[in-house]
Amino acid sequence: MMLTKSEGELAVKLARKAIEGCLKNKKKIKPDNLPPVFKEKRGVFVTLNIHVDGTIMEKELRGCIGRPYPILPLGEAIVVSAINAAQEDPRFYPVKPEEIDDLVIEVTVLTVPEKIKSKPKDLPGKIVIGRHGLIVAAGRCQGLLLPQVAVEHGFDCTEFPCQTCMKAGLMPDAWLEGAEVYSFEGQIFEEIEPGGEIKEKILSDECYLILN
Repeated sequence: MMLTKSEGELAVKLARKAIEGCLKNKKKIKPDNLPPVFKEKRGVFVTLNIHVDGTIMEKELRGCIGRPYPILPLGEAIVVSAINAAQEDPRFYPVKPEEIDDLVIEVTVLTVPEKIKSKPKDLPGKIVIGRHGLIVAAGRCQGLLLPQVAVEHGFDCTEFPCQTCMKAGLMPDAWLEGAEVYSFEGQIFEEIEPGGEIKEKILSDECYLILN
């Protein structure tokens, strides 16, 4: 079930509150007094961006961590993922308290990932840019890219699985050589500016038809 606009706004506000509670008060907040959907187990990712040179159009990643599978209630998953994104993304140094007011927060609520069943050469035809995110898994290696990554970087349906393979630490063509590929969809809510208005991000016309 999709989140309503007001529920999406609450999701992003919860992520910001979790980061503030952790960095400023050294406490993990509890996701209380929220609509019933926040008690449902959902996969979710929290993405932190910083506007470049103070412009809304240009932004750079500051952290992104989540849970691709529905193992935690949505509220708890948002809190934990937000804190992890701020403190434990190995690609970045931990966010400092003075940076909080510069963060633009994005929450992506995921559908359950499903294995793409096709011959490897036919796999690109099963991927819709702007609708699907991907997971590639082979042995102990696993990589995930959210739906918005393909759109933001201009990947096509062939480049997207290649990039996901590299995220997993595999060769780009691993999806042609037996690696398992899973797809999922995501409902995205983001701040327009730090702590400001929150909107639902629509990635493409195809995605728009699904979400509405």
